[in-house]
Amino acid sequence: MGAVDRNGFRFEPEFSVIEQNGAIHVYHQGEFIEEIKFDFSGKYPEMNQIEQLIDRYCEQKGI
Repeated sequence: MGAVDRNGFRFEPEFSVIEQNGAIHVYHQGEFIEEIKFDFSGKYPEMNQIEQLIDRYCEQKGI
C-alpha cells in the first residue's frame, strides 16, 4: 500500500497487523502536518478504508 497524492498533499499509510491499527501520515510540501489513526480487522486494512479516511480528511479540511 503506497502513498496517495491529492491536491498537493501526500498521505502515507502504515499499519501493524499484530496490533490491528494504523495511521496515515499527512504531509504538505514535504512538511509533516498530522497523523490520522485508524483500526482494522483482518490481515491488512482495505484500500477502500484508507481512501475513505483520506476523502473524509480532505472534506473536513477543505482540501
